[in-house]
Parts: sequence; structure tokens; C-alpha cells
Amino acid sequence: MSGSTTGGGTPRIPLTRERVLNAAVALADTSGSETLSMRKLGDALGVEAMSLYNHVANKEDLLDGMIDMVFAEIDLPTGWADWRAGMRQRAISARRVLSGHGWAIGLMESRSSPGPATLRHHDAAIGCLRDAGFSIELAAHAFSVLDSYIYGFALQERSLPFPTPEQTADLAQDILASFPADKYPHLAELTARHVLQPGYDYGNEFEFGLDLILDGLERIRKGRRVTGDGPNREQP
Repeated sequence: MSGSTTGGGTPRIPLTRERVLNAAVALADTSGSETLSMRKLGDALGVEAMSLYNHVANKEDLLDGMIDMVFAEIDLPTGWADWRAGMRQRAISARRVLSGHGWAIGLMESRSSPGPATLRHHDAAIGCLRDAGFSIELAAHAFSVLDSYIYGFALQERSLPFPTPEQTADLAQDILASFPADKYPHLAELTARHVLQPGYDYGNEFEFGLDLILDGLERIRKGRRVTGDGPNREQP
């Protein structure tokens, strides 16, 4: 016999680490990672929970693998003509991925056993900056400020009570009607002349802030005189 079957005679799909992790990510996307358990994961896969331990050592190993799968979805900043374009696309891709895996936001940089996709992602981002002439110190600063902005925006966006532009407008109108405009004139003005304008989407704020950061990093990069036999040698 080539493989096991279910009670109805249908061939059972072999259980693999990848299949376990895919199912875990799907469950976390639906109900969050906090409620994820081996029992629930086993139920989703149609197997006993104990059989999962042939593919993941424990809950921490499961989370490590899940986060690695999320990192694998983010575009790497390679193949672009300049560092700014590559890092910009990486940031936009990361925000898009995190919008679908909101549970991962607080876990992305917390894992003590990063997987290959995580390591590849970080190495590519640092390499993009170093190849562009960033010193080690400046690359560290750039990497930190960009990721702080990406994760912070994704977290804020996830917590907002208006997931669609239509709901944003409805909520803004309700809030505007709840307080006297003459007492809070600047808030009323911004709400009426910006938030309530056709086509407003809070998510559009992301690229504005991202470009401010990238512009600032580019000014610092250009202000450094690179010498020696590669971009890794610098003088003030």
C-alpha cells in the first residue's frame, strides 16, 4: 500500500512540518496566536495532537516556524537599481504582509531561534544598506528606524476602529458631531477637510512617513565620504 487512507478510503495527505505551519498560520490569522493550541491545530489537520510533535518540538518551535513563514512572504530589497527603491518596496511589502497576519506584529523580532527565511530577510536588508555605502553603525540605525516605523504603523493600523474608508468616514462624522467645533477647532478642521474628503484612506499615510525616513537617511548617506576599496570604508 502506497500510503494511509481515511476511514472513507480517501488517501490521507502526509503530515509535514510545512503543512503543520501553514495550518497554524491560518488558525492564527483567524483567531490570533494567543488561542492557538496543539489540540486545535490537530483538529484543523484531522490528526491527534501528539502526532504534531513529530514535526514541531513544542509551542515555541511552532511560533518560530510561523514567524519564519511570515518573513518569507516579504519582498527582499534585492534586484533594485538603488537602495532606496529596494528598502521602500521591502517596507511596503512588510506592511501588506502584516495586514494579513496581524498576530505576528509583536512577534517578528522576539524570536530567539530565527529560521532561514528570517535570517535571509535581515541579511538582505543589511546588505542592501551596506552595498549602498552605509557604515555598519548607520546601517544599524537605518534598519532600526525603518522597522520601528513599519511595525509601529502596522500595530496602529490594526488597532484602529475603522477598517475601511467608508467606516472611517462614518466614524469621523460621528466623532465630529460629538464635540463642539469651536472648542477644538484644529481637530474639527482636520476631520472635515482631510479625513472626510472623498478617497481618504488612513493607510495612505504610511508611504508619506516612509518617504520622510528614506529621504533623511539618503541625506545622511550622501553627507559621508566613502573611501577605500569598497562601500564598507568610510571617513567623516
